[in-house]
Amino acid sequence: MGEQLRNHYFLAVRIGLLLALEIYIVLSQSVLTGASVGVLLLLALFIGIMAGKELVPKKYRIFFFLAAIVVMIVMVVYLGKAFLLLGIFLCYEMLTVIRPQLMWYFAPILLACVPNEEYVYIQIIVGLLMAIIYIQHDFVVESYRQQTKEDNIVEQHLKRDMYLREHQMQEEIRKNLLQAENQLLEEREQLSQTLHDKLGHNINGSVYQLEAVKVLMEKEPEKSKKMIQAVIDQLRGGMDEIRAILRKERPKKYKLAMLQLEKLCEDCKQKGVEAELITEGELSEVPDKYLEIILDNAYEAVSNSLKYAKCTKIVMKVHVLNQMIRCSISDNGVGCTDIVDGMGISGMRRRVREVNGILDFESEAGFTINMLLPL
Repeated sequence: MGEQLRNHYFLAVRIGLLLALEIYIVLSQSVLTGASVGVLLLLALFIGIMAGKELVPKKYRIFFFLAAIVVMIVMVVYLGKAFLLLGIFLCYEMLTVIRPQLMWYFAPILLACVPNEEYVYIQIIVGLLMAIIYIQHDFVVESYRQQTKEDNIVEQHLKRDMYLREHQMQEEIRKNLLQAENQLLEEREQLSQTLHDKLGHNINGSVYQLEAVKVLMEKEPEKSKKMIQAVIDQLRGGMDEIRAILRKERPKKYKLAMLQLEKLCEDCKQKGVEAELITEGELSEVPDKYLEIILDNAYEAVSNSLKYAKCTKIVMKVHVLNQMIRCSISDNGVGCTDIVDGMGISGMRRRVREVNGILDFESEAGFTINMLLPL
């Protein structure tokens, strides 16, 4: 009901204004004597015509205006110049349909200046009042309405774009995680193949020698001892080789983490946002748990920057110091002075708090998320 009233308030104002004018004319003139029934019928006809034109398309309203002009002229000619007030009202009704330039809205006031010994001043005052009402609506209220409508359209488009970008970002994150997992599986497969190729022959040879020792142990004990020592040496060599392979082939999680951050920078560049990753210090000293925190918070921070910051550049820094790790994700966007802990920010705080770290924000130039993680 309130929305309908806001949408049709000007129609209610115009109808109320018309009724007020007709009541004033009836009370100020001796029209209730003599041909009072005819006067009331003409006034009712005038109201009906004004109300009826609101129910038809604009291209047909000209016929209603012509009918209203005829009725108004009849009342002015036969009943007096007080009915010129209805003519002023009719002029403004036509102007609000045509919507000409502002200067035309002062023209009906000239009609109010028609000589009338008793009512000329009242006509001018009423004409000025109607000019204010119609000018305010046609040039102020309607302009605001149009701007509000355009803003709503833009807002809907922005919401849709934000939803699409968020969906795309989540899809990219999922693809990156799958890619990292696939790379890890490939490295594990490569490790298994290397162990099989390098150690298979060694172990098989040792088994064959032990089988021979079992046969020769009683007949040639000295030779058996030498063969057993050779097997021991061979197996020790095999153990050393296993250690070397594991040290060489073991997947390094910090490399995978940095690879994911680099991939995140590439995704930002594909979306038109320049992104850079800066690292300093011995990354191999970063615990696996910290790598997970840095990755999760980086994905969340970059996602927020792309959605809300309107930025053109994002910089991610990871500095490994003696006693702590300092990580920051910053953008050059619009910033944020009122930080609301939604699910994303709360998750970042929780992850950092789990390792007794510190999380803070800066918004002087763009927006920056700082993490301090103790080693």
